[in-house]
Amino acid sequence: MNVPERLILAGHQGISLVADGLGPQDGPPVLLLHGGGQTRHAWEKTAIRLAGAGYRAIYPDQRGHGDSAWHEEGHYAFIDYAADLASLLRSILDEGGRQPVVVGASLGGFAAILSEGELASGLMRALVLVDVTPRVNLDGVAKVQGFMRERAREGFISLADAADAVARYLPHRRRPPSAEGLRKNLRQRADGRFYWHWDPKFIDGPRPAGHERDKAMVQISAAATRLSCPVLLVRGARSELVEDVHVREFQALVPHGTVIDVRDAGHMVAGDRNDVFGDAVIAYLGGLEEEDPAAAVAEDTR
Repeated sequence: MNVPERLILAGHQGISLVADGLGPQDGPPVLLLHGGGQTRHAWEKTAIRLAGAGYRAIYPDQRGHGDSAWHEEGHYAFIDYAADLASLLRSILDEGGRQPVVVGASLGGFAAILSEGELASGLMRALVLVDVTPRVNLDGVAKVQGFMRERAREGFISLADAADAVARYLPHRRRPPSAEGLRKNLRQRADGRFYWHWDPKFIDGPRPAGHERDKAMVQISAAATRLSCPVLLVRGARSELVEDVHVREFQALVPHGTVIDVRDAGHMVAGDRNDVFGDAVIAYLGGLEEEDPAAAVAEDTR
């Protein structure tokens, strides 16, 4: 069960997205969207737990990341990711007849809010936002982007060099005994150096993530007010991006939303405390299944 199925999916205007699928084909679908600068591998532990609980986890590399296609013209604005998500949701719904739950971290969360609240409402069963709200701490954003930009084009001389950079950026996280785990997030090129597994245009191209940020935040906030599906916000209690004021603003925009904090976790909630995060998401999904008569009937007929 722990060996994922490799999937080739189509995003907006047919852009090729590589994904992994794990869990029973007829299980309730959960679509997991990673944050900016990450790859689908960020969700591996969560996907294993979801599959073990009977869910069908689908976790793609978003455009410009991992093994998915890079956009030639550098179209990496939040709305571009939202359009990809709308395409994926339609495909999953058409194929299996069930609305997926979407779990979106950071960039994935912005894309999910825009997809459901502006582009294609009614395609999600529920939305789980992982340490992302319509407005966030811009100093924290600058820190994240600074880390990403610092070695985006220069790369690293070795995996150990990359591990040192990550350890400096995330000093609160216990350093793994081996740097091999970073290999999935890096590409080794012909020059022997290792480079992040994403298109540098994502951060400094003609239409990067956060393109026209002020307008984008207004757009995302407006889309959040139109969310009608169940919404859960999972915040890292030590998050450098989502502060108490942002949570209060989120609750005003999405009054039916639920909020939980994960202790000892920063912005990378699933990476910092995957055990607690996984428990919280599975418990939330279980509650959704109990509220869904159609799901209960389907379960009774298995």
